[in-house]
Amino acid sequence: MDEIRLSVDAANQLSSTTSDAIQKAHGELKTPEGNSTYTVNLSKSKGVIVGDNARQWNTFWELPKSVRRLLIVLLAGVLVVGSGVVAIRWIVPMFAPVYKTMFLIDAAEGDLASVTGALTTIVGNSGDRDSQSLRSFGGDCGSDENTSQLVSFGTGNQQEIAEAARSVRQGTKATLQRGIVEAVGDFTTPLSLKARQVNRIIVVTRHGKDACDSDHEFVHDQIRSRVAAAGLSIEFKFIGYQVDDDGDRLTELATQLKQQEPTFTNSPEELKRVLAWFTTIEPVLRSSQSVVNVLNPTVDKLNSATEAIKNGRFDLADTAMADAKNAVVDVQIEDLDGRTSSTDAVRLRDMAVRLRTLQAEVIGAAETLLASARAGRALAEPLLSYTKAADAYNAEARNMTDALTSLRAQGPGGTR
Repeated sequence: MDEIRLSVDAANQLSSTTSDAIQKAHGELKTPEGNSTYTVNLSKSKGVIVGDNARQWNTFWELPKSVRRLLIVLLAGVLVVGSGVVAIRWIVPMFAPVYKTMFLIDAAEGDLASVTGALTTIVGNSGDRDSQSLRSFGGDCGSDENTSQLVSFGTGNQQEIAEAARSVRQGTKATLQRGIVEAVGDFTTPLSLKARQVNRIIVVTRHGKDACDSDHEFVHDQIRSRVAAAGLSIEFKFIGYQVDDDGDRLTELATQLKQQEPTFTNSPEELKRVLAWFTTIEPVLRSSQSVVNVLNPTVDKLNSATEAIKNGRFDLADTAMADAKNAVVDVQIEDLDGRTSSTDAVRLRDMAVRLRTLQAEVIGAAETLLASARAGRALAEPLLSYTKAADAYNAEARNMTDALTSLRAQGPGGTR
């Protein structure tokens, strides 16, 4: 407070001692001509009392400048740390990719040109929001250069990966173990963002065993230990290209890592088709299937809740609607939005959006039905509206399930 205004009568009650003290400490008492109030400047006061019968106690602590500065620094530090925690927990994850994919290619002896050619062609069709990386393996045993990360994780780096793939040099021995171990480590570099849904390594190799270590159990243990140390769920997609007598070793490795069996290819065309499946088609299939897996159970619960509403069990209906409203598929649809380079992705994305819209209509119809039941109104009309909404949803869900079944049949091991 910078000033206090007193009426003339109140000002006259001030003792001369108090008045003198005020004037001495804060300047003279001003009485502007023609003004019926006195103005007292108290901007620097440490306690002023006005009135005849009043008491006031003021306690002031004078801190040294060094202490005040230390407190300011500590307060600023607390604010910075608090802001960092907020950023790490809530803001940073918003920018995390849905998919994080490492391409690990075999540069050892063999048809390297077909491998890099397939990757160069396919990578351009991957999702816009995918974070991708490229690593190769193949070289001398014990050398630090027998595996190398050619492109670090990032989004929108498809062209960079294609150019790096074309520049891969032929190696000598298949250092498969070290390639996989270092690839896993690439997922845990400082400040790296974890994928919101899938971390995966797509391995394209012409060799099923490590050329530098004949102890296969040791190799498997080393890889499992590194995966466990990463603290992440990492999927491996093994593609064997022109693998002959050691193909069983690659299958054994996949089994030890509890991954799906490798897909073996012999021709460049077949390699390109399988690589395209894992890179572009499988993510579309998985995100679309997730939409069905999340929304279908909630509609099933609402269907059961209609009978509970008829019987006056509104609590069961409330629970079912709460579950339905919490069924969010925004991340899955966001992933599909970034995969519009193929006809399948566009079609399934549109179906997923329609399914989400129809589910919202089912919830709305269920809420109307519940409100009518609570109010004691007739249920025939709202029940009919709910049934129509549920039937429309179920029909679209069947269409999407059929589309997913057809798409899944195109994959490795699928039957048309």
